[in-house]
Amino acid sequence: MLHSHLTTLNAVSLVLSTFNAEGLPSEALLAGSGIRAADLSRTDTRITTSQEMRVCANAVALRREIGLELGRRMHVSSYGMLGYALLTSATLGDALRLALRYPALLGTLFELSLEVEGDQVWFCASGYAETPQMAVFNAELCLVSLKVICEDLLGRPLPLLSARFAHSAPDYHARYGLSFDCPRQFDGQGNGFAFAKSWLDQPLPLADTVTHQAMAERCRKQNLEFTGRQTWLERIRQLLAAQLHAAPGLEGLAEQMNCSPRTLRRHLHDVGCSYQALLDDLRFERAKLLLKDTEWPIYQIAEALGFSETASFRHAFVRWSGVAPSQFRA
Repeated sequence: MLHSHLTTLNAVSLVLSTFNAEGLPSEALLAGSGIRAADLSRTDTRITTSQEMRVCANAVALRREIGLELGRRMHVSSYGMLGYALLTSATLGDALRLALRYPALLGTLFELSLEVEGDQVWFCASGYAETPQMAVFNAELCLVSLKVICEDLLGRPLPLLSARFAHSAPDYHARYGLSFDCPRQFDGQGNGFAFAKSWLDQPLPLADTVTHQAMAERCRKQNLEFTGRQTWLERIRQLLAAQLHAAPGLEGLAEQMNCSPRTLRRHLHDVGCSYQALLDDLRFERAKLLLKDTEWPIYQIAEALGFSETASFRHAFVRWSGVAPSQFRA
């Protein structure tokens, strides 16, 4: 399923800068995402999480433990206005509760929560519902970056009491010690790390009431903008998904959305998408489901996705996944 959540290019830029330093060109990491190198220069560009995950999947294919490294580089300054609002909060607890209020601005794929257990508090990440193959990467990136945010806010290390992960221990699990210098549990009930509850009342060194109020208000308005775009994009996604066998085209979709083709094209551009990119993404996700969960012959899957020729579907699937439909099924 094409996820309608919108996010910034922060994570994508971080992936590119990490690998560019090793001599890998951006094109290899952006392959299949619909993101162009030129988009990175636009600070207002918004992309879907499926586009972001395509870039991250390309990165994981090159280095499985890359989520840990990227998490350590996701400083609070990566979150724009939200980061500034967090830095100027009165206490660590105030900052974390503000972050939980605006998950769209935080760009997380998890449901975050603070759970108090006696004299300790767990910072938990649950409810992951994206690509299963990227679950470990996303859990690593999420938890490490959350710890980095806490330490950026405090201006010093945050001593952890424990950490747990829903996934099994990877073969590089020793590297977790760089971020989680505490007892670690794998195959746990969820993802999270614990620290002394008293840290929630710790004053932040950059606290500023006036600046914080101004930044918090800007965060509120930006969150409304994000969620409004998400609702609009979800409606488009649902319309297209229901008619993949006979896609309406940009003009037909615009009519169904009660707007002009020019307006639809502009809105799609504003969220970093295009009609063809959305159609391809939905076709790819549906193709993977049909190849995995049915015994339909390839030609029948091609017809169900609106391809006039089986060869055209095969070429498209190779472009999306790097392998032929028969190889993916096998």
